[in-house]
Amino acid sequence: MGTVLMVGTRKGLWVGTSDDAREEWEFTGPHMDMEEVYSCLVDTRGDVPVLLAGASSSWLGPQVRRSVDLGRTWQESPSGAVRFPEGYDASVERVWQLAAGSRPGEVWAGTEPGAVWRSVDGGETFALEEGLWNHPHRPQWGAGYGGQAFHTILPHPGDAGSVTVAISTGGVYQTADGGKSWEPRNQGIRAEFLPEGEQYPEFGQCVHKVARHPARPERLFLQNHGGVYRSENHGASWDSIAAGLPADFGFPVVVHPHEPDTVYLFPLNAGEGRYPTDGRARVWRSRDAGESWEELGAGLPDWFYVGVMRDAMCTDQHPSAGVYVGARNGAVWASPDSGATWRQVVANLPDVMVVRAATI
Repeated sequence: MGTVLMVGTRKGLWVGTSDDAREEWEFTGPHMDMEEVYSCLVDTRGDVPVLLAGASSSWLGPQVRRSVDLGRTWQESPSGAVRFPEGYDASVERVWQLAAGSRPGEVWAGTEPGAVWRSVDGGETFALEEGLWNHPHRPQWGAGYGGQAFHTILPHPGDAGSVTVAISTGGVYQTADGGKSWEPRNQGIRAEFLPEGEQYPEFGQCVHKVARHPARPERLFLQNHGGVYRSENHGASWDSIAAGLPADFGFPVVVHPHEPDTVYLFPLNAGEGRYPTDGRARVWRSRDAGESWEELGAGLPDWFYVGVMRDAMCTDQHPSAGVYVGARNGAVWASPDSGATWRQVVANLPDVMVVRAATI
């Protein structure tokens, strides 16, 4: 078995490959030089892995590109793939999320402004999810510090009609009928930036990321702008699991590929100081679904005053699961042993926005 690692930055994409030991890496790039790459996907459902990247060019606008040879060549999608139909007073600025669907050939995309799109041809063309775009809440969604974007898309692994999405700042929404209708799923999530007495609204939360394990699709983990939560009922309600963490602010949340109870976070100080507590890079892991937390730092730097973005942490699918963290200083660390030990695999890249890894 081998491993592929996509590293999207604000100035292009780098593609790394390694064997199953994941000790030595070879990187190619920059692909899409000087373009912002905010989303990546390694689609392993076919005969060969397909790499997809959502890139934004100051000249050409947003584009979804595809590669079937691990990045040696890239194909542009027709008309950029993600475009509003004629007559819409909106234009796509960035593709913030790419996610494999539960049907063959299905790929989902989340964009700025806040919209969700679906492809049925492997990411070559995308259609707007009209039911969500026309939701009565949409005019009231705000924009997070990084913009208004659907950054989380979680197709249900066993129910093709069910998809959970999240937007900053709007919160979590879910469809049970294939996208015809969407309902907010934010009960129990605090919006700390709202006035006292109004901090638990139906929608409007600044959700940073949501994750789940396919073996436990009813359980969701959520990193909020202040707050870490778990839902055991598919998002109908949320409970705090922040006790024991050094801070409840952060961006990514990642679930172990083989252990539904194991979840990873990268906590940061509050929004005013977006670097780890005490300036030490640390991943925090729970093996009991958030009931308790442990600090992981063997091999990570003790002098670290940069952040890790919402999609800049991921896992692979090896039996000894790999965990990957990319930072805004252009470095990426990898752990081949589920977080016990870490080593830097690449450095001095531009600002890392997304990392995606897969076993091939």
